[in-house]
Amino acid sequence: MATSYLAPGVYVEEMASGSKPIEAVGTSTAAFLGLAPDAQARLGEAVAVNNWTEFLRMFSTPDSQNTPLAQAVFGFFLNGGARCYVVNVGADGALVGDARGRRGLDLLDAIEEVAIVAAPGYADAMSWDQILTHCENRKDRFAILDAPPAEKLTAIAQLTKVAQVGAKKRARAEGEADAAPAVEGDGWLPRQSFYGGYYFPGLRVSNAFNPREVIDTAPSGYLAGVYARNDATRGVHKVPANEALRGAVGVTYQVTQAEQEALNPAGVNCIRFFLNEGIRVWGGRTLAGSSSEWRYINVRRLFNMIEESIARATRWVVFEPNDISLWKAIRRDVRAFLMLLWRQGALMGRTPDQAFFVKCDEETNPPEVIDAGQVVIQIGIAPVKPAEFVIFRIGQGVAGAEIETETA
Repeated sequence: MATSYLAPGVYVEEMASGSKPIEAVGTSTAAFLGLAPDAQARLGEAVAVNNWTEFLRMFSTPDSQNTPLAQAVFGFFLNGGARCYVVNVGADGALVGDARGRRGLDLLDAIEEVAIVAAPGYADAMSWDQILTHCENRKDRFAILDAPPAEKLTAIAQLTKVAQVGAKKRARAEGEADAAPAVEGDGWLPRQSFYGGYYFPGLRVSNAFNPREVIDTAPSGYLAGVYARNDATRGVHKVPANEALRGAVGVTYQVTQAEQEALNPAGVNCIRFFLNEGIRVWGGRTLAGSSSEWRYINVRRLFNMIEESIARATRWVVFEPNDISLWKAIRRDVRAFLMLLWRQGALMGRTPDQAFFVKCDEETNPPEVIDAGQVVIQIGIAPVKPAEFVIFRIGQGVAGAEIETETA
């Protein structure tokens, strides 16, 4: 801005509008951990991969054999994924680092882009806990967890009991190659967490390295692709369920309606075959439990996106004068962002006032808060929740049939 005007004339000045739009962060970038076809390829790195050909070039050799990691990456791109990070954990298979250095999940800490985490084929209590802990500490990503192989299941009730670490799992953690990555005992369920979703059973698919061969594989890679496709076509606010799994030609266990009635409240998302629709993702719950407000995957992932988007876009607020002008600017930018989400159908309410509120004023920022160097913003959001149970109530009246439809 000009500091003085000494001669008659027309002066043109550029002024900032003050508006700083908040852009939604990406939600579909996945990270996969496991043993690569070439066990020595890119060890100790989290490598960005944008297509299947690129993965083969970086993580396999002409004589390489397929691995659960490779099949998962193949399924991710086949189902609509566009970008992922691959961490080759090497022959010992450790998901976390030790005194010797950072590795596995530790390598993902520096990558803000990651929104989905999976370790295909790691189906034991220790691995589940490590992946969930990583997502819970970061608070900006969601875990997709695989159930153990269905042929080891002896009773469906095993899937409703929390797993414990057994002898084989301890041996596996110590690097013994013959320790099977399978759940022992009665418990087949990961611990409670609203940062992860658990899926059963596995899929029958074409071998990515030999398309004529049908193999059984963990579903997490294919599901991560479904998440990415759903985010692109419908939005992160839509639960990634009732979606087709491309490339799946069968399931390793046929879940019945009665069995799912026992599994769904426990947080087990089933993959089912239907005669007319084919193989579908038939569950959209987190591991938080039926009574939790975070029991739906889309609600948790929507809040992850909103929280991270606002946090990134409001960094300009730091060190600004903490006064009424700042509070108005914050309210304006956050309201504009939430208004856009409401118009996209991500928030529940007939009007914006029913869908959300943003409060940043003298009440949230009294003198003692300002003196502490803080600015406090309160945001309330009403997310849309899935119609998980569709109920048709049919009754017969005097003049004929009456139908009442209710969505719960």
